[in-house]
Amino acid sequence: MSASASQPTIRVLLAEDQGMVLGALAALLRLENDIDVVAQVTNGADAIEAVRQHCPDILITDIEMPRMSGLEVAQRVRQQYDTRVIVLTTFARAGYLRQALEAGVSAYLLKARPARELADAVRSVHRGIRVIDPKLAAEAWGGRDPLTDREREALRLTTEGISTAAIAERLHLSAGTVRNHLSEAIAKLGAENRHDAARIARSKGWL
Repeated sequence: MSASASQPTIRVLLAEDQGMVLGALAALLRLENDIDVVAQVTNGADAIEAVRQHCPDILITDIEMPRMSGLEVAQRVRQQYDTRVIVLTTFARAGYLRQALEAGVSAYLLKARPARELADAVRSVHRGIRVIDPKLAAEAWGGRDPLTDREREALRLTTEGISTAAIAERLHLSAGTVRNHLSEAIAKLGAENRHDAARIARSKGWL
């Protein structure tokens, strides 16, 4: 895929303490013409410093790293910079996913997934879409309702078949804010779109 005016180059920083994995990730992403790997680091402290120096669009980080965990890095980055964070890990654990979401990550991916999904996730996150493996998302929340009141309201209005703009007017919010609420709900439920998210939430009794 080639970069264009409508699809700018996405600047990515990689943080991974295993050298072979780090090299493989860099090589994989460099095959994509619209993705530029601006730096590679092997520990959490260097990841924070590299974000400060390079101001990447996206940081891809493992969880377990020397000097600072990926979750700690994610929280610091989201508090201080505009860089979005993708966690790429071997840990298919609901607890880690919940911690990652609380830290503000934009994606939680497993290293066992097909390699092509990483570049697709980078593009989705760059567009403001949160990416989480649906099965892992379902496990993380179990039977608990993960939705906020605003997310629930937006999904409830979605079932009425009205547009995002109309939902925004009903809730006295901006259309962008409504889209954010819907995106969060879609990610939490592992849904394909807002209508699918509303269907899932209703089937579980959360609407």
